[in-house]
Formats: sequence, structure tokens, C-alpha cells
Amino acid sequence: MNFKKLIIESGIKMIDEGYTIETWGNISARDTQTGNIYITPSGMNYHTCTEDDVIVCNLNGDIIEGKRKPTIEKDLHLGVYRVRPEVNAVVHTHPIYSTIFSCTGEVIPLILDEAAQTLGKPCKTCQYALPGTPELAKVCCDALMDGGNSCLLQSHGAVCVGDSMEAAFKVAKVLEVTAEIYYRIKASGGKPIELSQEDIDAMQYFVKHKYGQVNT
Repeated sequence: MNFKKLIIESGIKMIDEGYTIETWGNISARDTQTGNIYITPSGMNYHTCTEDDVIVCNLNGDIIEGKRKPTIEKDLHLGVYRVRPEVNAVVHTHPIYSTIFSCTGEVIPLILDEAAQTLGKPCKTCQYALPGTPELAKVCCDALMDGGNSCLLQSHGAVCVGDSMEAAFKVAKVLEVTAEIYYRIKASGGKPIELSQEDIDAMQYFVKHKYGQVNT
């Protein structure tokens, strides 16, 4: 797989589908064959980035390829890969509805079947830390250590993970849809009904073992 191309295409997707604005947000992918991490550069327009702008580093953060400065959230990405070895893609987004709840410090509950199937756990908001700091990397990793596939960075945005880039973007999309529905329920004066843990477990088993086509 051409991971540099994947990073470029994913950056454009993040902008074009409204997951962030301008040059905010960042993306990384792990090559399971080499263990190398491919990551977006800092502060560059995703529409004009080329494969030469993508940075390649190892899990220790040593730069292997690339002349650009990596995103300031490099340590956050690397930290996630360390605590979640099954994760191969990390997408840090700044979408509207998810970010609303990051600013209020709330948890986005599992109120939809697709949220239970995809997010895995309620999406909680981390304690505030400045962007690009070791403190932010730590609170993010702490929030994701329980096996959930998303968390909110207080007053900042969201972090979504998956075993592939496609899976990480699916988490980002479902999180934002769930956040919008949750927001609209609250705005209308309603109270959402959270799914029971029994039903959440059943949904996750269904997705893992029964949903989709069997490869032959």
C-alpha cells in the first residue's frame, strides 16, 4: 500500500467532508509490516500537500523520511499506537457537533445502534491540555485505553481510531452524526434513551461475527 498517498487522500477527505477547517486536524497511519508511522505535516493546506510532504517516523518518534515538520500532535498519535496496538489509523478532527460537546466537557452516550457498533464505548471528554503538549497526548491516551474508538479533547475536537483508515473515518462519521442527534434531542427539551450494556454487547457481537459478507 502507498501510505503517503493514503495520507494525502485522507487529508483532502477530512476537509471536503467537513471534519475540519483550514489546516487544523491531523491524520496518521501505521504500516503493520514495518511499524512505521505516516503522518501529516504541520500547518499545511491539505489540498496542496503532496506525498513528499508526508513525514515517516518510527514509534519512538525518530524521523525516517520527510523534510517537513510533522503535526504538533505527533506525540498524541504515537501514544495512541503504543497503548492500542490493534489501531492502525488515527484521525484528529474538528467537526461542529462533536466539538460542541468537547466545549461543555460532556460525554456523548451510545444512543444509536450504529454508535454502539462503531464507537465501542461512550465518547468522553478529556481534561483540558494545551495543543501539542505531552499533557494532551497523555489525557487522550488515557481516555482511549478502555477500548473505545473515540474521545473528545476539551475545547478542541475529537480523536477517532480504527484498524484501518476507512474504519477510523467511519468512527469519525458516526461520532459526528451521534453528536448532532444528541444535540438536537437536548435542544428540543427531550431526553435520550441510552442503550443497555446488554444491547451494546449484542450489537458489537453482531458486527464482529454476523454483519456483512463472508469472504471466500
